[in-house]
Amino acid sequence: MRRFEFVEGSSSKFWEPELQGNTFIVTFGRIGTAGQRREKAFADEAGARKEYDKKVAEKVREGYREVTEGGAPAAAAPTPPPPPKKAELPRRVPVATPTPESLKAAAEALAALRARLGWRSWEVTSRARRARRALQALGGVDPAAHPELAGTFSALMERVVASPKDGRLPLRHALGLLGVLDVAAFVRAAEVWLKSPTAVPAATALARQATELGQPELALRLGLLLSDRPGQAGAPSEDGWSKRWTSLRPHVEDHLSSKGGALAAWIQSVDAAGDAHLAGRLTRLGA
Repeated sequence: MRRFEFVEGSSSKFWEPELQGNTFIVTFGRIGTAGQRREKAFADEAGARKEYDKKVAEKVREGYREVTEGGAPAAAAPTPPPPPKKAELPRRVPVATPTPESLKAAAEALAALRARLGWRSWEVTSRARRARRALQALGGVDPAAHPELAGTFSALMERVVASPKDGRLPLRHALGLLGVLDVAAFVRAAEVWLKSPTAVPAATALARQATELGQPELALRLGLLLSDRPGQAGAPSEDGWSKRWTSLRPHVEDHLSSKGGALAAWIQSVDAAGDAHLAGRLTRLGA
């Protein structure tokens, strides 16, 4: 008769299966005792054998080890394969090492953008593109870690929620700059936008969803998608926008699922605050 034992912590149990014709018999209990005996009759020997094999496999999965004298140990339950590794988000910015020259160029480009706020829109857009290229060359730095950039960059983020008469930085340009920097810069900018007494619906909505989403990197990438305006000079096409969302969507859905949520519910929770473009983009996310 085969014998299986389970000894772990305070548990010290045995289990002995036996076949007698069409009857399946088990004896079980605490090691050192006679245990209890149970019998179950089947219509034929094949049915009893099937039950025998099934119960042996169950006990092995539960951690019982065969100690049958002169018998081979039962094979351990197969180890389930590890869950598939989740794909990582691709880098937003190519790797680069900042140099004194590239930091100086970025500082000058930021200062030039700040000086043009309040001017004609095409001039602001031109300066914003130059600043973005200069920041991108730094390889995704946190501007707060570089004195040459810190003050001017913080001032630019504050101008997103400034009064229009003081020269406001359009949100799409601010996000364009944040998109080539360390995500910590976005976190600080969102805090500034939320605390501002000057209402800028899109900026406030994006800052709030960043806080509620609980994943700054995903929030930043979503912000970049929601603020993009295909059709404008230098903006991606609608097809390009769709491809970017298709790539990002699984990451967003996995994150929301891990928190017990769903994409559709999250989209509905984002208040576009009357911003028609933001509302349209939110609709596209759920399509």
